Amino acid sequence: MQHIIDYWHLYLMAAFYGFAGIQHFRKPWFFLKITPPWVPKPETVNVIVGVAEVAIAIGLVIPATRSIAAWGTIALLIAVFPANWYHHQKARKKGKMVIGTLIRLPIQLLLIWWAWAYT
Repeated sequence: MQHIIDYWHLYLMAAFYGFAGIQHFRKPWFFLKITPPWVPKPETVNVIVGVAEVAIAIGLVIPATRSIAAWGTIALLIAVFPANWYHHQKARKKGKMVIGTLIRLPIQLLLIWWAWAYT
């Protein structure tokens, strides 16, 4: 039974990153609006992140590439953390509800822990 649960979590994580990666192409405006101004060529970076997330999703379900994909997940989460922090700061400056943007920050730590389980 534990084996089935482990695979369920793995496929859930792969689906999460696959969906997120596809969203970079379907709704690039969402990601571009939270991209910090210091990021060069934000449209290109958005595409790179989308491709990386789709590649991670595929890599997670292939046993031979699972560990590499998990390490890639951790690296990607660390790399996009500044954008999530920027999004939180931007929301605060506009006086918008910031709880969602604030919650996202520790969730990234949970996502790193989740990926670590497959390294």
